[in-house]
Amino acid sequence: MASRRQIAAMKQSLFDQDYLDEQFIQLEELQDDANPNFVEEIVTLYYRDSSRLVSNIEQALERNPLEFNRLDSLMHQFKGSSSSIGAKKVKAECTLFREYCRAGNAEGCKRSFQQLKREYATLRKKLEAYFQQARQAGPFEAARRSK
Repeated sequence: MASRRQIAAMKQSLFDQDYLDEQFIQLEELQDDANPNFVEEIVTLYYRDSSRLVSNIEQALERNPLEFNRLDSLMHQFKGSSSSIGAKKVKAECTLFREYCRAGNAEGCKRSFQQLKREYATLRKKLEAYFQQARQAGPFEAARRSK
């Protein structure tokens, strides 16, 4: 079982490597004894809902010619959801994708989307590992901010 210090270090590394931003900490501050798994539930909802958006974006990227306005709109939604959990690298890729949309750069959109999917999957794995360790340590750890 991971110690509280190991879990805090695990979380800190997510910030140090720019996977998460301050929004994640704000979510953790809303977590309490009455709802000890609040952040994990929010992140689970994010991945459930955003998987539909990822699928819609993939379908839109297969169209010829690309509908840049539709792609931009879908990515705007995806960026908003990603911002809400503090997914920093994912959010940065969303911004880049939208810039390619505005420039009408189909190749840029496709490349950026592949990178976005990699960041999205990596963050998911890292957060799942973090939440699993935090659950094993007990409800106290997940709600505490590391210094």
